[in-house]
Amino acid sequence: MRQRAGMPRAAIGITVKSGWAAVVLLTGSPASPHVVDSSRIELCDPEIPESGQPYHAGFGTARKSGPELSRLLRSVRRFGRESMTSVIGRYSTEGHQLAGVGVVVGSLIDPARIANDHIRIHALEGQLFRSVVEDAAARNNLRCSTWRARDLYGVAAGVVNQSEPRLRDTLAALGRGVAGPWRAEQKMAALAAWLVLAAMRG
Repeated sequence: MRQRAGMPRAAIGITVKSGWAAVVLLTGSPASPHVVDSSRIELCDPEIPESGQPYHAGFGTARKSGPELSRLLRSVRRFGRESMTSVIGRYSTEGHQLAGVGVVVGSLIDPARIANDHIRIHALEGQLFRSVVEDAAARNNLRCSTWRARDLYGVAAGVVNQSEPRLRDTLAALGRGVAGPWRAEQKMAALAAWLVLAAMRG
């Protein structure tokens, strides 16, 4: 999305968890980012509790393919897309020129490559919620970049030219005065948004 003259730079960072996501809106420049908003969105319908872990039939037990699993997956895709579209729309309505979305996930591995049933279930759910976020960004014409949480600080250190310890100090400072929690999920979301800002062209 092209930057309009006079409009502030803005990027959305999202840390995807099972059934929910931490969302941070960052504005400013790569040298001086500023947190405008930090919130939590639900990626599954709270009225359908089992949709938070749709591939689980019980602890460590995979839900079999069939009508119930299909119903839960449809619910997640619909609800999660609506949640993402709503927050994107709110930021746009507030006047922010959104350049893109940075997404942080636990893993990018193909679940089909995982032999352990329990780990594969979690990987399938991670893939599902990540795809919901990425799809919503694409539907709203926003460029989306995705990083694994374990790689994020190393990548960012090179891009913004700060050591990892300094990055952590900077992110802690960015959260001062922000309403609500400012834990690892919010800091990683802010860092992903920071990387999107750094990739923008003036």
